[in-house]
Amino acid sequence: MADSRTGAELFTDVLESYGVRYVFGNPGTTELPVMEALGGSELEYVLAPHEDIAVGMAAGYASTKNYRADEDGSPVGVVNLHVAPGVAHGLGNLYGASVTGAPLVVTAGAHSLDFRHEEPILSGDVLAMTEQFTKWSAEVTDVESVPTMLRRAFRVAQTPPTGPVFLSLPLDVMMDETDADPERLGRIQSPGAGDPTAIARAAELLAEADDPVLVVGDHIPRHNAYSDVDALDAAVRLAEVMGARVHAEILACEVDFPGDHEQWVSHVPPDEDIAAATMNSDTLVFAGCSTNTTLTRHDRDLVPDDATLIDLNDEPWQVGKNTPADVAVTGDLGLVMDELAEAVELSDDELAGRLERVRQFKEFAGQQMASMGEGSGDDPRASKAELVDTLRETLSSPYIVDEGITSKYVMLLRWPFERESYISNKGGGLGYGLPAAVGAAMAEAETDDPRQVVGFVGDGSYLYYPHTLYSAARYGVDVTVVVPDNRNYRILKDNTLKLFGGEDEDHEYVGMDFEPPVDIPTNAESHGASGHLVESPEDIAETLETALAEDGPSVVDVLVHD
Repeated sequence: MADSRTGAELFTDVLESYGVRYVFGNPGTTELPVMEALGGSELEYVLAPHEDIAVGMAAGYASTKNYRADEDGSPVGVVNLHVAPGVAHGLGNLYGASVTGAPLVVTAGAHSLDFRHEEPILSGDVLAMTEQFTKWSAEVTDVESVPTMLRRAFRVAQTPPTGPVFLSLPLDVMMDETDADPERLGRIQSPGAGDPTAIARAAELLAEADDPVLVVGDHIPRHNAYSDVDALDAAVRLAEVMGARVHAEILACEVDFPGDHEQWVSHVPPDEDIAAATMNSDTLVFAGCSTNTTLTRHDRDLVPDDATLIDLNDEPWQVGKNTPADVAVTGDLGLVMDELAEAVELSDDELAGRLERVRQFKEFAGQQMASMGEGSGDDPRASKAELVDTLRETLSSPYIVDEGITSKYVMLLRWPFERESYISNKGGGLGYGLPAAVGAAMAEAETDDPRQVVGFVGDGSYLYYPHTLYSAARYGVDVTVVVPDNRNYRILKDNTLKLFGGEDEDHEYVGMDFEPPVDIPTNAESHGASGHLVESPEDIAETLETALAEDGPSVVDVLVHD
C-alpha cells in the first residue's frame, strides 16, 4: 500500500509506471497541481507556446514511437491542456491525430466539481468538444478512480485501431489525497483472426478475377506492433499470390507497401478522374483503408458499380463504409491477409498473365505521371519535382514528416519510400506537420541509431505555427525543416479551378497569396532555429547539407514555382 498522495502525484506515478517520458503542454491555473507533481517526478515537461502545437508534437512523437511499441517506453503521447479555451485551441491537431491514428492520452485541467454552478471563466463542456475526435472522452470525478481511468485511457489509445482519448482532470480531484496505486496495464490485444468462411469466399472471388487490384491503407503499418504477424509483409504476400497491382488509398499518410516492389504502382490521388481510372477493375481488395474518397463530392463512381469488392480491416466501421462489400473480413490485418494469401489458388499461367497486365499498367501510369510537378516556363525558382529529386539524392535514409500539400503527391510519385520512413498529415487541416516533425525527431532521438528527421512543410502550413521552433530550440531537438515555398495557398487555387473551371487568369483568388511574403528564414531565427533561403535549384543540395550538419532545428526555405 502506497503512502497518501494527491491525485496529481498519482497521475504522474501512473505515467512513469507505463514508461512515459514526456508530457507535452501549455499550462494554466487548473493544471498547477499536475505541474507541481511533474516537478517531483522523472517525467520531462515539454512546453509548447500554443496548445495545438503541444497536441501536434505529441502526435508526431506517438506515431513514430508506435512503430516500436513493443520496445522500452510507451508509444503513447501525453498532452496536458488548459480548460475550455486550451482544449479548443488543441482541437485542430486533435482532429489530425484522430485521422492519423496517433495513440494519445490528452488531458486538461478543469474547474473544481463543486464550483461549476457559478459558471467561472474559462469553463465549457470539454467532453462535448473532444468526443467527436477521440475514441473515448471522459472526466475523472473521484481521486480513487485515477488509476483505473488512466489504465483505460492507455489501453483504448493503443488498442487497434489506435487513436487519441481525452480525460478531464478537475482541480479538486487532482488536489485530493488517496493511497491508491497505479494499476498494471497488461498486454494490448490484437483484433484477432478473421471469419474463416469469409476468407474462403474471398479466395474464391480472387481466383475468378480478371484484373485484381489491391488498395492498401494506413491501418496496415500502424497496428504492426500489436500483431504477431507483420502486416506489411502479409500485404506483399497477398499481392504476390493474387497477381495484383498495388496502390495506396487516397490521403495515405504512411508507407503501406514497399515502394520498390515490382507490383507497386502508385498512391491514389484525391482527383476523381485519376482515382476512378486507377480503381477501374473487376475486382478490388481494400486492406486497412479509411480515407479512400475525394475532398469534395465526386460526380463519377470511384469504384465501378459492378466490381467485386473485398474489404479487410481491423475496424468494423470502415468495412464496406462507402462502397458495398461483397466479402467483409474484420480482424488483425496481418493474420487476415496471411490467411487469405494461403487460401488463394491460381495456375502459373493465370498468375503470369496477371503480372504482365500489372507491368503494362505500371508502365502506362509511369508515363502519365512522370511530368507531375515539373512545371514549365522560364521561372528561375525550382520546380517541385526538382526539389523532391534533390532531397532524395541528398538525404540518406531520412524519416520524412510531410505536410507539403500540393507537393505531397510529387514526393510520393517520385520517391519509393522504405517502410516506416514517412508519415504525413492525413487529416488535411494545416498546422499539423511542423509540430509533428519536432515530436517525431524527439522520438527518433531515443533510438540507438536515430535517423535524420526532415519536416517537408509547405509555406502555408509553416505559417500556422512557426513558433513550434521555439520548443524545438528550447529542448535542442535536431530537426531539419524544408519549406517548398510558392508564397500562396496553391491548393485553394487548384480547388477553385476544379469547382468553377477556367484558368488562373479567370479568377481573382481572394486571400490566397502571401503578398508581401513572410521572411521565413528570419522568422525561424527569431524562434531560435537557423534559417536559410534558397532562390535557385542549383543551391538546394549545398544549403541542405549545411542545414543537416547543424545542431538543433534548421529551416531551409526553398522558393518553388507552381
